[in-house]
Amino acid sequence: MFSKMKNVTGAAVLAVIGTTAFAEELRIGTASLGGAFYPMGQSISNVVNEHAGDGISMVPIVTGGSVQNPNLIASGEVEIAITNNNLAVLATKGVGPYSATGAIDIGAVAALHPSVLHMVVLADSDIQTIEDLRGKSVAVGPAGGGTLGFVNFLFPLHDMTIEDITPSFVSYSDGFSQLTDGTVDAALALSGYPAGAVMQASAGADLRFISFSDGMLDAALEANGAYIPVDIAADVYGMEEDGTVIGVNNMLIAPNSLDAATVQAVTAAIFDNLEELQAENANARQIDPAMSLNLAIPLHAGAQAYFDAQ
Repeated sequence: MFSKMKNVTGAAVLAVIGTTAFAEELRIGTASLGGAFYPMGQSISNVVNEHAGDGISMVPIVTGGSVQNPNLIASGEVEIAITNNNLAVLATKGVGPYSATGAIDIGAVAALHPSVLHMVVLADSDIQTIEDLRGKSVAVGPAGGGTLGFVNFLFPLHDMTIEDITPSFVSYSDGFSQLTDGTVDAALALSGYPAGAVMQASAGADLRFISFSDGMLDAALEANGAYIPVDIAADVYGMEEDGTVIGVNNMLIAPNSLDAATVQAVTAAIFDNLEELQAENANARQIDPAMSLNLAIPLHAGAQAYFDAQ
């Protein structure tokens, strides 16, 4: 289901004055390689390992992504995870992709960077809009990732379903490699920007964003208030034109059963050392601490204690 990849700094044990004490190791669920969640989880792990103290360590876990992560918390396979505002609400209600699991008792830890839906083709492609994807082969990310959730939301607004395309369920890195080698006609990735997979693809090919038809972005934003429009400058990926894409704000979540003192220490490690996190991770520069007080689900007791003390 997922694999484990440790940081160099993610030590499992701490030496304590002549004896050995095992650290409390928190597994943070991220996403597939090539997106923004795994590097973000790695950078968060680094600041937690450096600054949380009290025997707390953290290690990033490669997962299916934002849809799967709340379920991994529910099953106890990770202790903390990244997801988005919309999915966090669905998870707490036990609806949508969480109807089989039932309501998941999670709280918000911190607001993170926004994710945007990269809908990308080669610059000379005849695909201009979402409607033009009919009959095409499209890399849509891992089956448990947030990209597929956006596909299942956007396609019906365009009188389409996923059956109107030939989907390739692969990691973002593999999907954009398939785009540049001609295996697929388009590649999608719900990720913070700049996304590693898109950057890598843009190094060897000229790319272009798929556009929304007139009025369709407004229709999508009206249909779900959790989504936001995001403008991406052309120079981010070396494109000829800027792109306007649909996005959603992300958050760090944890089960409400996780010790409040542990969550408070993690929250403090992130926000008391935000400049260090931002120096390591470009997406972290989009983090606004004030957004943590205005998330779609209530704060975890430990995160609430941290912000109450500020």
